[in-house]
Order: sequence, then structure tokens, then C-alpha cells
Amino acid sequence: MKTTVFSTHKFEEPYLVKANDGKHQLKLLESRLTEETAILATGSKAVSLFTGDDASAHILEKFNAFGIKYIALRSAGFNHVDLAKAAELDMKVARVPAYSPYAIAEHTMALILALNRKLIKAHNRVRDQNFSLNGLTGFDLNGKTVGVIGTGKIGSVLVKILHGFGCKILVQDVIEDENLIKFYNVIYTNCETICKQSDIISLHVPLTSSTKHLIDAKHISLMKQGVMLINTSRGGLVDTKAVIEGLKTKKIGYFGIDVYEEEEGLFFEDHSDDILQDDVIARLMTFNNVLITSHQAFLTETALTNIAETTIYNLDCFEKQKPSGNEISIN
Repeated sequence: MKTTVFSTHKFEEPYLVKANDGKHQLKLLESRLTEETAILATGSKAVSLFTGDDASAHILEKFNAFGIKYIALRSAGFNHVDLAKAAELDMKVARVPAYSPYAIAEHTMALILALNRKLIKAHNRVRDQNFSLNGLTGFDLNGKTVGVIGTGKIGSVLVKILHGFGCKILVQDVIEDENLIKFYNVIYTNCETICKQSDIISLHVPLTSSTKHLIDAKHISLMKQGVMLINTSRGGLVDTKAVIEGLKTKKIGYFGIDVYEEEEGLFFEDHSDDILQDDVIARLMTFNNVLITSHQAFLTETALTNIAETTIYNLDCFEKQKPSGNEISIN
């Protein structure tokens, strides 16, 4: 099946080619899907999209006019796709529901440790032959209270890691995991209690209308002075401007993100020769207690292999008109 693959990155291309093994005719494009680039999919039966691609209603209508009926996402998240319009156009959408929860959870832990022990500052100092330890004091994770909002596949792996560090773990989710309660002593509670009691808060919920700006000025005001806030889930979970105010007042003592609300067209690209136009992230970058990675938490060999193999499997199922178990509907 002829498939146009948008936003193909060098780091994933060999995994896609290997997983495909010549089965489908893949048209690999570096271009991100926008209203202007949609025409590049002409002649294909399917498209494959990454997290920064724009699959809004008017673009899906263009695809429909081209005869495209299948969308294979190379991500677990699907908030960049207008599912209502896809259903209206009888367009099938499939995702990669779980490529490696360990990759995300371990990167989350890396952000926590790097911020706490000021590893970036320490590394830069040593490179400048400055071996002073002043200003590098961290804290023991053992005995600290960590709030994990969302205990799905990724959140539950993080809970297990935090338990190994000796943390007290508060969690929030619409579904309680009895195994986490039994084996890892987690306490299910609400977001407000997590904000009030946690030394560290990590977000692991999908972005929906109810979770957009979950961390806002109100919730930040409830947090402990000097709290550490981590987001490796979806940028829109956090009101970034409210976080900046929290950083300025030192209410937020550490902020680590792998996702950003306005990351489309910014993350995954080399802008080293450009003038940064986003004033919000530019302000974030001025704080020495903020650590930003550009949506790389998923970037492990295991995850890339699983993403590629599941994407090709979804294309196989589309072609053979059989359910993959990975299709998304608005219901």
C-alpha cells in the first residue's frame, strides 16, 4: 500500500525501513504535515503521522479528496487528529498505544535526578575547570513525597522506580490499580492533595478537554514552596505562563519538561541559526532551575523498534481490512 510518511526523522528512518521489509511503498518525507504540505500525499492510500503533524479537519478533507482513507500514527497520543472529522469521512485512524513505558518513565527519573543534583551545572563547571561544590546541594529522594498524576502504563512504571528510591508515593487516576496499592504502598487521592503534600509532582495523563492546563495558577498556589514539577506527558497539561510566575516567586523550585504546549514547528528541528520567536520558552530557558529536553523521552532503541513495527502492523491491517486493536474512535 502506498503510504506517505510525514515528519520522518533520521533517527527513526532505519527502524521504519527494517520493519517494513519492502511490504508497503513508503514515501518518506522530512516535511511536517501542514495545510501547504498535505498535497505531497497525493496518490497514496494511507499516511503516517508524527506528534507534530497537523491533522485538523480541513487537512483531513484534503486527504479525503486525494482518496486517502487510512492514518497510521507513530505515537500513542492523538490530540493532533480531528477524530470527529475522520469518522465523518469514514477515515480509519490507528496509533501505537504502548511503545515503551520504561523509556518515558526512565527519562522522567533522569530529569528528576539531574535537576535535584544539578548535574548540568556541575558538568559545565568541571568543563571550565571549576571544581567548586558551592550551589550544587541537592536532597535525598529517600523519604520524599512524590505525586504521580496518572497511573497508566508509564505512571505505574515510574511508581515502581520511585518505590525503589524509598519515596512516599501519592497518586491520582480515575482507575485505581490494586497492584500498586498492594505492592508499592501508593495512596490514591486527588490532585489538590497531591499539590499540597508532594515534594515532587510528575504528570502522566493524556491531554483532553478536562486535563488541559491541569497545572494552572490555582493548583500551583497549593503546592509546597520549592516544589519540583515534571512533565513528560503532553505540553498542554501545564499553563506555562503560570509556571513562569511560579518560578519567579520560587514557589516552583525545579521544573523539568520533555514536552511543551507550543512545540509544533519548534521541537525535533534544528533552529540553532534562527532567532527564537517563542517568547515563553525563551523566558523558561533563562532559569537555571529549569531543564528542557525536546520530546526525547521516547527515544530508545526499544521504543523506536516497537513504534516502527506497530506502525507497519497497522498498515498491514488496514490493507487486509482486519482490526488491529489499535484503532481510535471518538466513542
